[in-house]
Amino acid sequence: MRRIAAILFRSFLQGLLILSPIAITAYVIYTVFSSVDNLVPYVPRGLGFVIIVALVTFIGYMGTRFFVGRLLFDGFDYLLERIPGIKYIYSSIKDVLDSFVGDKKRFNKPVWVCVNLNPEIWRVGFMTQQDMAYLGMQNKVAVYLPHAYAISGWVIVVEEKHVKPMTKMNAAEAMKFAVSGGITSSEEDKHHDKHQIGAS
Repeated sequence: MRRIAAILFRSFLQGLLILSPIAITAYVIYTVFSSVDNLVPYVPRGLGFVIIVALVTFIGYMGTRFFVGRLLFDGFDYLLERIPGIKYIYSSIKDVLDSFVGDKKRFNKPVWVCVNLNPEIWRVGFMTQQDMAYLGMQNKVAVYLPHAYAISGWVIVVEEKHVKPMTKMNAAEAMKFAVSGGITSSEEDKHHDKHQIGAS
């Protein structure tokens, strides 16, 4: 009985491991869909989501393809960045979004940062400022260090000699590696692991 119970318990845990990512992903998608869909009241379910997506796409297209659209949005941007109080909120949110997905995105230069020499310890980071001389810090660079299993992070200023660019991972892979706590592997490693499992 104990052996059967142990097998059932392990099977239950394995089932949780298999189903939990699927269930959480489905829940997040459902929550986002419902939140966006509810922005447009008095329409059939699902139509509000389509309307919002179409509207955002249209605004993005107008703001990047047509001179009048760019002029209009630039004027609105100029206005918000000069209203007392609002400008700090608006500019901060805009800078964060631009850092990730905008034309001026900053988290696109993954680097290794030596944060300790003895013993030698390296961390995954993203160079955000290649020259800190304008702040009186010669030969220094600014590096953003993301936290594992979180969307937060912190910025350090180090000597340029303690930073070296990554050559084996792109920005997306480096961010995934850092946020996952280093448990992710490259595609080649995954294929190698599958090959080893198949061979055994």
